[in-house]
Parts: sequence; C-alpha cells; structure tokens
Amino acid sequence: MSEMQDYQSSLTDTASRKFETFSYLPAMDSDQIRKQIEFIVSKGWNPSIEHTEPQNATGSYWYMWKLPMFGETDVDAILAECEACHKAHPNNHVRLLGLDNYAQCAGASMVIYRGKPA
Repeated sequence: MSEMQDYQSSLTDTASRKFETFSYLPAMDSDQIRKQIEFIVSKGWNPSIEHTEPQNATGSYWYMWKLPMFGETDVDAILAECEACHKAHPNNHVRLLGLDNYAQCAGASMVIYRGKPA
C-alpha cells in the first residue's frame, strides 16, 4: 500500500484549499473540461455553472451563472458558457455541475477554473 499524502490546507490560506475530488489533481485543460462536459451530457444530466470568490469558496452558497442549462446537449454551447463565466469573473472559482433530475442532486461537481486568492 502506498503512503497517503497529507494536503496542507487552512482557512487563512485561500490558495491551499481543496474542493471536490478534481482539486487534488493539476488544473484541467480545455480538452479535459470538454470531456467532463461530454460525460455530464452522456448521463442526461443538466449542466449548471456557479462561481464565487476564493475566500468564500468553503461556504455552501455559490453564485449561479444564469439558469441551469436544462436539456442542453451541445457540448460547445456549454463550454462557451463556462468560458463566458470565467471571463466575466476572472478572479472567482468557477464550478461546473451536472444536475441529476432523477436523483435530485448533483451527479457531478468540479471546480474547472480557479480564481486568484485575495
């Protein structure tokens, strides 16, 4: 068994905070984000985009970027909305969710753009 790594993080150091599983990996490039969107669409989940300031990211409230994209299956359209949110809020974290109507929960949730710590 390999040794477990302790990720040092603290509330006072916003750059050290981790969010969801993918935040322990290197930042996703545009192709990897596209693959996550394709996965969300393949599951029939509804994409949704949220954003928040890095110092507020540990809270449960994130700002919605428009409404969830109910029924949207065009990966390019979803990716364009993700990029538009990031462009409009370059200092904020941007999170992509896949909302599962059947289970009534988020089937996927990942920070796809990290903002600059305050």
